[in-house]
Amino acid sequence: MWYTLDKDNKPIKSTIIKCGEWMENNPGVKPVKQEHIGDIFVSTVFLGLDHAWNSDIPVLWETMIFGGEYDQYQERYTSYEDAVKGHQTTLNLIINKNET
Repeated sequence: MWYTLDKDNKPIKSTIIKCGEWMENNPGVKPVKQEHIGDIFVSTVFLGLDHAWNSDIPVLWETMIFGGEYDQYQERYTSYEDAVKGHQTTLNLIINKNET
């Protein structure tokens, strides 16, 4: 199932065509937060496509690390708020590792 977001970042069921058009017309909605820590890139984005399997709650956001010891680390979320918190948790993972 495909989704777009309302003005409060709540999911709205959609189609692949409408979701694609929505993302194209609203390029700022896909990235939630993206940051570099040295050569490491941490990216949290809205996916549009539900990544939940056998669940009534869609999984629509994802944080990934590119580079460093945790390269390809990934977490997924069911809400915008959890994605923002998860992004910070992921940053803390890298920052705390680099401080030891």
